[in-house]
Amino acid sequence: MQKALIYFTIGTVVSFLINYFFLSSLNTGLDLYYAIAFGFAWGLAYYLDTPNFTLPQKLGLSFAAMGVLVLIGALIFDLKLAIPSILKFSTVFVAYYLIASFRGSKSLRN
Repeated sequence: MQKALIYFTIGTVVSFLINYFFLSSLNTGLDLYYAIAFGFAWGLAYYLDTPNFTLPQKLGLSFAAMGVLVLIGALIFDLKLAIPSILKFSTVFVAYYLIASFRGSKSLRN
């Protein structure tokens, strides 16, 4: 769990810095929201990267997380601005497991 929080923190900070300095939307709150979605995806993917979770559980938890991101984004901003957060989330989530699939252990934890 502690490493998952580290992945979340590093992913959030790096994403925010890239968004803020290179892709600024002129809305720091929105940049922070997208960065949290990015970091949340890395942290959750790392947390779920264990044999303790079945594939249906991993998919269910990732879809639930995307639902929470959209709900929070729609409440804070609007639905049109919340949708890109799930695109970032799902891209990172799939990338994590794609990278893991090339390893012999099929996990980035080992």
